[in-house]
Amino acid sequence: MQKIRVDVAVIGGGTAGLGAYRAAKAHTSSVVMIEGGPYGTTCARVGCMPSKLLIAAAESVHHIQKAPGFGIHPQGELIINGREVMDRVKRERDRFVGFVLEGVDEIPAEDKIAGYAKFKDDHTLIVDDHTEITADRIVIATGSRPAYPGIWNELGDRLVVNDDVFNWDDLPEAVAVFGPGVIGLELGQSLHRLGVKVKVFGLGGQVGPITDPEIMSYATKAFQEEFYLDPDVKVESMKRIEGSDKVEIQFINHNGELETFVVDYVLAATGRRPNVDNLNLESTNLEVDARGVPSADHFTLQTSVSHIFIAGDASNQIPLLHEAADQARIAGDNAGRFPELRAGLRRSPISAVFSDPQIAMVGETFKQLSARLGNCGCFATGEVSFENQGRSRVMLRNKGLLHVYAEQGTGRFLGAEMMGPNAEHLAHLLAWAHQNQMTISQMLDMPFYHPVIEEGVRTALRDVNAKLHLGPDMIKHCLDCGPGC
Repeated sequence: MQKIRVDVAVIGGGTAGLGAYRAAKAHTSSVVMIEGGPYGTTCARVGCMPSKLLIAAAESVHHIQKAPGFGIHPQGELIINGREVMDRVKRERDRFVGFVLEGVDEIPAEDKIAGYAKFKDDHTLIVDDHTEITADRIVIATGSRPAYPGIWNELGDRLVVNDDVFNWDDLPEAVAVFGPGVIGLELGQSLHRLGVKVKVFGLGGQVGPITDPEIMSYATKAFQEEFYLDPDVKVESMKRIEGSDKVEIQFINHNGELETFVVDYVLAATGRRPNVDNLNLESTNLEVDARGVPSADHFTLQTSVSHIFIAGDASNQIPLLHEAADQARIAGDNAGRFPELRAGLRRSPISAVFSDPQIAMVGETFKQLSARLGNCGCFATGEVSFENQGRSRVMLRNKGLLHVYAEQGTGRFLGAEMMGPNAEHLAHLLAWAHQNQMTISQMLDMPFYHPVIEEGVRTALRDVNAKLHLGPDMIKHCLDCGPGC
């Protein structure tokens, strides 16, 4: 077995691993990156980029179907060529992966070790059966993988995860999506709009990442108006039909009746789990949480073992690409400069679901605020509905509800949850305000053009400002910048 000694070993070659490697390299040339699978990030291969390609195809269909609402009537049969849809998804996906691989190719071959690493002790890693690495510092950046009940494996190749969807050559006839979270909503709605028979099932009533009950209720109703969604379904049975490539699902429908749904695939979108269970962590002195994930400082990403750091989805903090990149820079930098540590910049939380209408969350969630401030009535909620908001109605995209949260006394903006048109863009404006610790009054002093969807944000800000007793009461149909604002 080959034995090597390095200053820093990074386990994983995805977004977090690549970022940590580069950050550590700024301090020492003695860095290796260990990767057991193909290079190319989750985002590029099976996550945010291919899913947006499928969503873009679905949106093009939806625009055509909405055209009669404007008095425009497309002629002829609308044909959705599943093979052409999936061909573009895969071609563009491969292009995005190629950009990542170009960066990987620039890394010296001696810094890349192929294989799966396991801990032998706090300083030693065994890579497959061929290399033993002694490292002064280690960064765990092993990412995550889809998680679902083990019994579903009985469905064989009829059970798929989002990774599998983007390798389809054609669109199937029918799919059951389990898990109305981010992945389930995005893929489920897209497949529905592309002509696939879809039912989306969940347990416990949760829809997306939303924590505000009113936004959750609105979102559930909005989705149910378009496709079948039961966020708390009772499944009586689910089995592979003998001698066929179909799965039969029997469930209790919204009418309380037993219904049978036969599908080509069951898409498991029931969450992801950090890839730390195969690292042999029990051979280390790492302290782990209830899920077996090493605990780490939020600002330094240092674990309970001072020279071991963790970053990205493996940390189980916020599994988003921009968070993985930030964590990678912090963990890699601290591993490189150890024992000197620096607290890294942790930006204001921002997340989005690219459904239609989109869902977005910024800053502290309603659930977090209720736990921290709810008992003392120390925060207020401002609201706006996009159903009558001027620009939204102009574009026939007038579905949605926005809640903004602010602190009593200081008037500081604390966070927001929303479902609505262009929520991805509204969320960025609000995230910038949150990171700059702006007050509601300061936000209202910012410019708002007319007519734009952003005027809805101003309406919500005015609503909460009045509830904070820091501004005038709301005026219905205010005309200070034009009708419909």
